[in-house]
Order: sequence, then structure tokens, then C-alpha cells
Amino acid sequence: MRWPRSLQARLGLSLGLVLTILWLLAATVTAVIVRGELDEVFDSALRETAERILPLAVTDIVGREDQGVTQRLAPIREHDEFFTYVVTDAEGRVLLQSHAADPAVFPPYGGPGFAQTATHRLYSDAVLQGTIRITVAEPLAHRASVAREIRMGLVLPLLVVLPVALAAIILAVRFSLAPLRRYRTRLEARSARDLSEIPSGELPTEIGPLAATLNNLLERLREAFEAERSFAANAAHELRTPLAGAIAQAQRLRSETRDRATAARAAEIEATLKRLTRLSERLMQLARAEGGRLRTDRNTDLRPVARVVVDDLARTGAMDRIALSLPDTPVLSDIDPDAFAILCRNLVENALRHGAETAPVEVTVTQDGQLIVANDGPVLPRDTLDRLTVRFERANTRTDGSGLGLAIVAAIADRIGSQLNLESPRPGKSSGFQASLRLPTDFSDTSTRNSLRRM
Repeated sequence: MRWPRSLQARLGLSLGLVLTILWLLAATVTAVIVRGELDEVFDSALRETAERILPLAVTDIVGREDQGVTQRLAPIREHDEFFTYVVTDAEGRVLLQSHAADPAVFPPYGGPGFAQTATHRLYSDAVLQGTIRITVAEPLAHRASVAREIRMGLVLPLLVVLPVALAAIILAVRFSLAPLRRYRTRLEARSARDLSEIPSGELPTEIGPLAATLNNLLERLREAFEAERSFAANAAHELRTPLAGAIAQAQRLRSETRDRATAARAAEIEATLKRLTRLSERLMQLARAEGGRLRTDRNTDLRPVARVVVDDLARTGAMDRIALSLPDTPVLSDIDPDAFAILCRNLVENALRHGAETAPVEVTVTQDGQLIVANDGPVLPRDTLDRLTVRFERANTRTDGSGLGLAIVAAIADRIGSQLNLESPRPGKSSGFQASLRLPTDFSDTSTRNSLRRM
């Protein structure tokens, strides 16, 4: 027999089997004990019958005129006669017998006391110096029938009680394991980025150490991830100052030298340092996306943040390439404005860098909190789209970029309970690329929205 994998099923099955075996053992022992008591009762009945009938038979036989004649007693009414008897004389002649008695069943008189044949249990006795003898017989089948009825009376309730007991056991086990199921539900509900401690106070003492070990493991993992994110953020932050100094030195070298080769080499160094600067900024953003608090306790209108990001990018040389579309009413969300700015900036910079230079980048924030950034360009295959959110993955290796922009956006989307959707071509178009995600918004605070609309 193969045990089920479920602990609840194992407990229910094992308890049910133990209960069934114990019930059968109890029924068997009870049947054996009752059978012994029944034999004593039936033997006593045989003896009492012989002792009561024998004096009456003696009176009847002694007072007869015709000696040695067999007399069969007629029944008063039809009934099953379980006890039959015969009264004989010293020569073995039957003087008196019950109406259902069969003389062939009775063996020769062997003295007073109990005897047994293959089919009957007998009791014999004698009076008048052994001249008048009585033997009472009971069929063994009668005793077996009574014992069988008793066993059935013990076993039949098992067919009713056992299913009820099994159902009660299953319910009791299910109720007892309810804290473990709730603990499992809380554990399954945790995302890959939520490594906080899982409450385990209501768990049974046998499971408590396992939950404590799991919480300790989560704590160690959280500390390891925090150390990794802290190292990345601190390293990127510490690199900003020396990189800025190195860029200034490269720019100064370009301005002071008159040698074209040296100027070209300084320009290459400056470009490389600027790429390192952008990479350090992306690493800090990624650390923020994976470890920082991305939801606030109050709602903020996202439209001003989007305008600031677009205006800042426009001043860097993309004045005519960004088309911003915002609703007339506030878009309220509890996402941290800095996190939304990181989202918006990375999506727009990705579109500017990889999209067609002659087509505008369309940035749209809808009233229901959907951020959509679309650009024109070649169609990307599905497998390429699936890889774009992987760190340091780029669709076009010939363009400048760190390969972290969409990975940062995907990390923030996951932390705020959303999903980054990448489509190519754009919906309704034959070319281009579109990235979209839905931000957490709140439209229930009507008074706040109206006050913001009047500002």
C-alpha cells in the first residue's frame, strides 16, 4: 500500500485504519466472551429443564397402569422446540418424550452430566436408583445461530458508525491542520521580493521549529539581498564623483590640446566615462527599484511628474521628438513620485534611443493610470521582446545603452503589483514598439481630486 503525500490524508487514513482494527478486535473479543457466557447460560437451561421435568415425569410414569409404553407429549400450539428430551427406563426403553424429540439423536445413557455429539449438546440425570433417566438435548446449530446474530449485532453498527467516525476524523484533522493551511497560504502569497517574516504563532508546536527555521532562512536571504543592493547603490554613488572629475579632466584636455589625435582620444575617453556615469545611475535606480519603498501613504497627481521628466529630456536635445498626452483631470496614485519618474524616464529614453529618429515618441498617461510609451521603428520578434527585461539585454547592440532600462521598469512594475507589457508592432500599426503598464490609482477620494483640479 502506498501512502498518500498529503499529511491530512495520511492522518485520516491511519486513524481510520487504527479505529477499524481496534473496533474489529473489540468485537471479536466481545463475541468470544459472549459465546462463553451463552454456553454457560444454555447449559444451565439444559440442566434446569432436566431437573424440572424429571420429577413430573416420575409422577406420570409411576402412576401409569400400562408400564413400558412410550408417551409423546402433544404441543399446546405450534412452536420451535429448541430443547427436546426423552425419559427412559433402565433397559433404555423410551417412556416419555417431547413432541419434537427424535430418539435417534439421543445416544445411550452414559451417566448424569453433560455430553455432546456432533449435532447436539446434552444433559442427563436419573432418579429412583437409575431406573428412570432423562436426557435433554439442544441443537448446536441453535447456539451457533444465536452467536452469529450477536456477532452481526456487533459488526453491523460498524458499517454505520465507522463512516461517521471516519468523517469525524477527517473533519477533526482538517480543523487541526487549518493553521498550517493558513500558513501555507500566507507563504504562497509572498512575492519573490517579499522576504519578511511570516507569522507562525498559531502553528502546532511540532511545526513551529520548521516555521522558525524558514523565517531564519528568509531573514538571511533578505540580509544578503539587502547587502547586495546596498553595495550596488553605494558603489554607484561613490563612482559619481570620480567619474565627474574624470569627465571634467577629459573635457579640459580636449580644450587645451591642439593635437587632433589627442583630442579624438580625449573625446573617446569622455564618451566612455559618460557611459559609465549612466550605468552607475541605472545601477542606483535598479537598487531603488528592488529595495526601496515604492508606495506612499498618500496619493499624488502624476501629471506634473510626467511633465518634468519630458521637459528635462527635451532640454537634452529631444525637443521635437516627444509628444506628451495627459488627461485634463488629476491622475491620483500612491506610487512614489521618484519611482514614477524613474519609470517614465527609462521608458522614454529607451524609445528615444532605439526608435526611429524621424518619428516622435508618444508618451500617454490615461485617466485610469495607464502609462504608455510608443515609438516607431522595426518590428521586434516575440523572443526578443521576452528578453528585453533581462538585465544588460539590448535589442540593438549597435546603439548606446546599458541594457538596464526595461529591467528597472519591470522591477518597479512587479513591486507595485503591475506588469510591463511590451508589444511590437504597436497596436493598430504595422511597425514600431510600445511599452505600457498600469499604475495603482485611486478614484475614491473625490474631494482631493476636485481640489487638485482647481489648482
